[in-house]
Amino acid sequence: MSKHLNLTLHVWRQKNAKCDGKFVEYPAENISPDMSFLEMLDIVNEGLIRKGEEPITFDHDCREGICGTCSMVINGRPHGPRERTTTCQLHMRSFKDGDSVTIEPWRAEAFPVIKDLMVDRGAFDRIIAAGGFISVPTGSPQDANALPIPKEKAELSMDAAACIGCGACVAACPNASAMLFLSAKVTHLGLLPQGQPERYIRVRDMVAQMDAEQFGTCTNHGECEAACPKGIKMENIARMNRDFIKASLTYRPATTSGGAG
Repeated sequence: MSKHLNLTLHVWRQKNAKCDGKFVEYPAENISPDMSFLEMLDIVNEGLIRKGEEPITFDHDCREGICGTCSMVINGRPHGPRERTTTCQLHMRSFKDGDSVTIEPWRAEAFPVIKDLMVDRGAFDRIIAAGGFISVPTGSPQDANALPIPKEKAELSMDAAACIGCGACVAACPNASAMLFLSAKVTHLGLLPQGQPERYIRVRDMVAQMDAEQFGTCTNHGECEAACPKGIKMENIARMNRDFIKASLTYRPATTSGGAG
């Protein structure tokens, strides 16, 4: 039988975005190395509830590395010490008996704290709503092979579409930039024939929304790619920048009676 772990957790507790937060120390005792990190937090919360204390709030849903909601910084690294791993996929065998583990929420102005380790990532949703879609023609569906797509472009598009929108790239970036996330969303549509009608309008509008959300600028540190659990590449940022320059030269903002849109 594998040896169980006893850990000391330093967890960020914060009532809401308007209140100050602080680290609170909790023991995590008799933890199986085969537990996931979130299961370990479940055990700690059960102990807090039994003592009449408020459990630690954290975000989760699928617990299968698909939804991207398990957003927390563990010992200074988004999603923890293992590469290409979300927090829910991180197992406690990655830690040693007696370890101290510091757990924080994403740190970014655009991701205000809801409570404890849970942040509001609605900014990502608003960026997608600004242009992360394609025109869908009505009528009968096309045959699957009606639009030939070069294999290289199809593979690059699928690689970019792997982005789960977790926000680890923002949390890792010293500027809290969302460029890796945005470039993945722009790339996976912009490389396909179906995405061409809005290709340049899309990048213009989504970048404008990203700026409005107060994300930082990209200065090519590369921390975003290193932290991404799905391995999204920074080359997507270069591809998006090329499209954005062309969009800026070609497409003018819509005007209304109130001035520039």
